[in-house]
Amino acid sequence: MVDQAPGSPKGPQDPGPQDAHSLPGCYRHPDRETGVRCTRCERPICPECMVSASVGFQCPECVRDGSGTGHAPTASQPRTLAGGTVTADPRLLTKVLLGINLLIFLLQLSLGDRFTDRFDLIGLAYVPELRSIEGVADGQWYRLLTAMFLHSGYVHIMFNMLSLWWIGGPLEAALGRARYLTLYLVSGLAGSALTYLIADANQPSLGASGAIFGLFGATAVLMRRLRYDMRPIIALLVINLVFTFNPAFNISWEAHVGGLVGGVAMGYAMVHAPRERRALIQYGVCALVLVAAVVMTLVRTAQLT
Repeated sequence: MVDQAPGSPKGPQDPGPQDAHSLPGCYRHPDRETGVRCTRCERPICPECMVSASVGFQCPECVRDGSGTGHAPTASQPRTLAGGTVTADPRLLTKVLLGINLLIFLLQLSLGDRFTDRFDLIGLAYVPELRSIEGVADGQWYRLLTAMFLHSGYVHIMFNMLSLWWIGGPLEAALGRARYLTLYLVSGLAGSALTYLIADANQPSLGASGAIFGLFGATAVLMRRLRYDMRPIIALLVINLVFTFNPAFNISWEAHVGGLVGGVAMGYAMVHAPRERRALIQYGVCALVLVAAVVMTLVRTAQLT
């Protein structure tokens, strides 16, 4: 029988002091020995804390702070089909737009025609309620935007807000907030600009229809991209266009057509742009539609002044 050297362990019941070669404990779970270290910070990590990376394993903090590859933290965030950031409430902007439209409609009811006449879309005309010459051609370009949030009555705002909720919510979830808001505003401005260009200078116009038709157009492009059944959206568009061109309803068809064309163009760019140049193409096309709206506004202003 071999004698034990002094100070050596006497058996499993007496492990003695820690051996120099024993494994370190996980930095998050010190009681768990591990031989693996994070390839970025070199802290010991147990199997529960290991996150597989392109080379080796990394700890949760390094993955959270730098996506595990040295990229920015946002690089690992989930993205929508169009490249937008996935959010906890994908309908937030739609709710905000609904709230703004309803709030302004309440102001219209409270303050009367004087408030509406100050912000609706009109080319150039004498407005009796304001006792002055008013219009975009007189330098009031803000009317191209403010008219998008005004409505002529209960039925008008009801149909527009129902359409915004049904179409806008799913589209916001698919595009992301920034792209969705850009699409909404630029489509509305395109509709306002075409109305200003074609309609009579003394014909007032108002409503969110231009922006909403832009959402219709982008939704049709998105559904085709996803290979969904196109018949429901086509039927809805046809019904809306029938009402649009029916003289009995006195609807500004120019706003609808301008918003629809702009929405289709921007929607196509947003869902078909190649990943490597996605943001450049998406916002570039939006900028082109906005430039077209500015050009139409300048041309009409030159005609009226």
